[in-house]
Amino acid sequence: MTRTVVISGGGTGIGLAAARRFAADGDQLVLVGRRPHVLEEALAELPGAAAVAADLTTPEGAERVENYLRVEFGAVDVLVNAAGGNGGLEDAAEPARDGGLGAVAHDWTLNFRLNVLTSVLLTDALSHRLACPGGRVLFLGSISALRGSGSCAYAAAKAALHPYAFDLARRLGPHGVTVNVVAPGYVEDTGFFGDSMTEERHRELVAETFTGRAGRPGDVAETLHWLASHAAGHVTGQIIQVNGGAFLGR
Repeated sequence: MTRTVVISGGGTGIGLAAARRFAADGDQLVLVGRRPHVLEEALAELPGAAAVAADLTTPEGAERVENYLRVEFGAVDVLVNAAGGNGGLEDAAEPARDGGLGAVAHDWTLNFRLNVLTSVLLTDALSHRLACPGGRVLFLGSISALRGSGSCAYAAAKAALHPYAFDLARRLGPHGVTVNVVAPGYVEDTGFFGDSMTEERHRELVAETFTGRAGRPGDVAETLHWLASHAAGHVTGQIIQVNGGAFLGR
């Protein structure tokens, strides 16, 4: 049966890989992102998919998506919150003061908006549209939320998704809706690192794995796809790590 699958950040990286995986099942895709031209490029390879350009860091952006779905599709079977990213690559809206607390406040606020508000606002906007029973809500976390990273603000923002997902799983579970977080380790072939990934750093991150390779967007997409399936109906409130053994345990 065709499902309606909403993927934020669906125009690039892991979000696009997830879109391709769900499209292979014939699901109806609705991609959400900030940049219309990126969404258009994704739609060119996903016949039948739809897209909504919206800034999910704002209530208005999330409401725009909800309004579109209400008119065009109705219930949402799967919501994949893949929007987010490295705040360090974003252009500053206002030049932060060199060093000092101004720069700190900018970094933390930006990462919170990109990685927490994008997920929370969209999920809250669509929570009443989730298929009951059978709905699936998925968040894209990070290994950094579990062990820290060179970017404390990014890691902390991703970690903030954990209690939100747990509480959501508890609230929606009685309605037959599952909620999980997928936490990737180092994944190559995405724009997350910009131009900062050196060959030496690449080798270091690969050496941390048991599998001897970097993750790929498809690895994470397959995990998201499984968690959205009927087979994973009793898996909820979990952080599923996809890191090749680079970090063990929860």
